[in-house]
Amino acid sequence: MVLHIVKYGNPVLEVAGAKITEFDTPELHKLVADMFDTMYANKGVGLAAPQVAVSKQLTVIDVSYGEDEAQKLVLINPEILHKEGSQIGEEGCLSIPGFREDVKRAMKARVRAQNAKGEFFEVSGDELLARALQHEIDHLHGILFLSHLSMLKRDLIRRKIRKLVKAGEWS
Repeated sequence: MVLHIVKYGNPVLEVAGAKITEFDTPELHKLVADMFDTMYANKGVGLAAPQVAVSKQLTVIDVSYGEDEAQKLVLINPEILHKEGSQIGEEGCLSIPGFREDVKRAMKARVRAQNAKGEFFEVSGDELLARALQHEIDHLHGILFLSHLSMLKRDLIRRKIRKLVKAGEWS
């Protein structure tokens, strides 16, 4: 089922999500499946639970856009263990539609997380996967990609969004 993605301005996006302590439940598996459906329906490569108004530390990522089942990742309570290098690339966000900006991130990232059964695992990624890991884990801590922009760019985007809100085009 495709869920509603909340947009910038919704407070759930700017608070840290709670750690998940109950695993392998029907509710958790349904949420994971619905999050993948929602991400694919919106042509994203990652989606964090706060983006669907669930303030928990859960994110799904698939940099293959659904083309390769083996690349589907479910990360629960993830933490970045190591980052190295740097890259600058364009990022967008399903919760801030219509806005894309260059963001500096680490070129490589290694993450430790739990799967839906509660089992710990590590995943390493570079380039797009490293970017997606960092972007989605930021979401779980209430950080949006806007905070990685210069104050000037951030304020410009916020002003444009305020105009959209005022015009009734941002809900």
